[in-house]
Amino acid sequence: MYIFGYPHRHLGSCGILASRRASLPLPPAATTSCPPSRTFLNLAAPLIARRMEYFEARLMGYSPEQMYDVVSNVDSYKHFVPWCKRSKVVRGHNSVLKAHLEIGFPPIVERYTSEVTVIPNHQVRAVCTDCSLFNHLETVWRFCPGPPDQPESCTVEFHVAFEFKSLLHSQLATVFFDEVVKQMVNAFEKRAAKLYGPQAIVQEKVALRRTSI
Repeated sequence: MYIFGYPHRHLGSCGILASRRASLPLPPAATTSCPPSRTFLNLAAPLIARRMEYFEARLMGYSPEQMYDVVSNVDSYKHFVPWCKRSKVVRGHNSVLKAHLEIGFPPIVERYTSEVTVIPNHQVRAVCTDCSLFNHLETVWRFCPGPPDQPESCTVEFHVAFEFKSLLHSQLATVFFDEVVKQMVNAFEKRAAKLYGPQAIVQEKVALRRTSI
């Protein structure tokens, strides 16, 4: 499933020096401590959250079945999902699919396998299984019926959680994260419009949440 998951220790020298001098008689003196030095990574690590999560819910003028069909058709991602260069389902059994995906936003190009689990017309969940860029990458789409007076509508919930292996990539993600996710969700909405026509209602956001760990 495309979408379309992240401690440094500084060992001071004070302890080593103290152990080497332990056998020497020392006169009583006020003890001093060596302040730990801070490297660039030590300084940056507390400021950069490596694991990020995003949740959004939208009320759309399409049925749950229609939006499920758009999201579950992983083979078609290469035609409309931003930065998706390749998407191919290589194996499927009941409600579990295996798909090969390639994403690219210069200078990064990443190929990985995604395990996609579906609950027809209700949920699509994708987990990256062999990615060199992420420690963890998971997306979940849920589709719930809309208000009773709007039968051709549904609430689409989108959740993504990821953790980069590289601190540098984590830093870049904090800059571009919101825009990338918004483009992803918008891409699926536009795909539905292309397949099914204009929405039956005025689309609106129900909830939006971003968290960093």
